[in-house]
Amino acid sequence: MLDYFKLILEKVSFDKFLFQKELRKALASLKPSEKEDFRKWCYHKFEPQYKSVLNNEFKMILS
Repeated sequence: MLDYFKLILEKVSFDKFLFQKELRKALASLKPSEKEDFRKWCYHKFEPQYKSVLNNEFKMILS
């Protein structure tokens, strides 16, 4: 599932609303053991474009 969600986020990264929606789905679906790797990958890949979205969504999940 992790690779699937990575692919989806790459495909919807042109639109902030879709990106946030798919990120939420991914975080709700991934196993706890996968979330830290997913977080690192997301920040590496999308931080310049969607830092505020990432901060908001990961803060809600990982806190």
